[in-house]
Amino acid sequence: MVDFSLSPEAESLRDMARKFARTEMAPHAAECDRTPRFPEEIYRKAHELGLMNLNVPTELGGSGLSLFEQCLLVEELAYACGGMTTSIIANCLALEPLLLGGTEEQKQRFLAPFCASYHLASFCLTEPSGGSDAGALRTRARADGQGYVLDGEKCFITNAPHASLYTVFASLDPALRHKGICAFVVPRDAEGVTTGKDEEKMGHRASSTSTVRFDSVRVPASDRLGAEGDGFGLAMRTLDQTRTPIGALATGIAQAALDHAAAYALKRESFGKPIAQHQAIQIKLANMAQQVHASRLLTWHAAWTIDHGARGTLESSIAKCFASDAALHVADEAVQTFGGYGYMKEYPVEKLLRDAKLTQIYEGANEIQRTVIARELLRGYS
Repeated sequence: MVDFSLSPEAESLRDMARKFARTEMAPHAAECDRTPRFPEEIYRKAHELGLMNLNVPTELGGSGLSLFEQCLLVEELAYACGGMTTSIIANCLALEPLLLGGTEEQKQRFLAPFCASYHLASFCLTEPSGGSDAGALRTRARADGQGYVLDGEKCFITNAPHASLYTVFASLDPALRHKGICAFVVPRDAEGVTTGKDEEKMGHRASSTSTVRFDSVRVPASDRLGAEGDGFGLAMRTLDQTRTPIGALATGIAQAALDHAAAYALKRESFGKPIAQHQAIQIKLANMAQQVHASRLLTWHAAWTIDHGARGTLESSIAKCFASDAALHVADEAVQTFGGYGYMKEYPVEKLLRDAKLTQIYEGANEIQRTVIARELLRGYS
């Protein structure tokens, strides 16, 4: 039979993440959002507790958690701050191509020293001209002697100004589209690597985002992941793995919005009674609760599916798409429940609304997720 109970180990992991989120992250969330500020001292504490590099095996210095366990942690962290959570889990995205396509020698050479102490890595796929069209990369990888020379620019790269390692996707020939894409591991200190200014974002303002330029950056062939032309497949397989925790992140934001709205509705009075006793507010809260619960279960199912050996493209896309849409709606209804106060920065729900919006966009915009869902669905009927 299906069992939704958590093991004692999973309960312990969740409790640890919840304590860290409530005591270390939440007290600084509003200030980091307002400033904005990249709270590296918090990220260092997250590393010390094993809340970074969640997907890296323990023998390489990571936490070695299942995807389901990762989702439990991510939801708890996102409850406190979506932006901090984005920066904390970005290493999972950046290092996943190494785990999927790296040789044992590459894993030992890159991952073991990286995880031994606090470091950040960035996943460099998106480009200014491409957006969701990952097959149209303009960053070039030109074969040169025993290696390659990279030229191009990536945009919207999480943690880029603070990263010491980049996983970079570049094309041998743009005319080949996805068949010409390669993946590389590039150290921050490689000559020709530069980052742009921090982007001024609507939400997730505790997370740092910038462009990364590669100007005649030399990369040895030993730092290429997989064979030539494997890069697109590596990127897509990576996103299948990392998309599900974005569903968990969105669920954490939505749960926080629901909790704030319900607590406020119980104490705010209008027409002589708490607004929680008005049917209009009760319907809002009931609909919000349904969406939060559905988001969590869809995310858990996607994680379970992948942990049991399936690729999980359909399940992860459904979880990410539904949960992020739900988070935006739940946060919007929380603002509405607060009324005019909800629009004020003094109260927490307007930040949740801004943070929720990004979950519909990154790790594959929801329009792309719906295309993926339809493609996977129709494949089963053909």
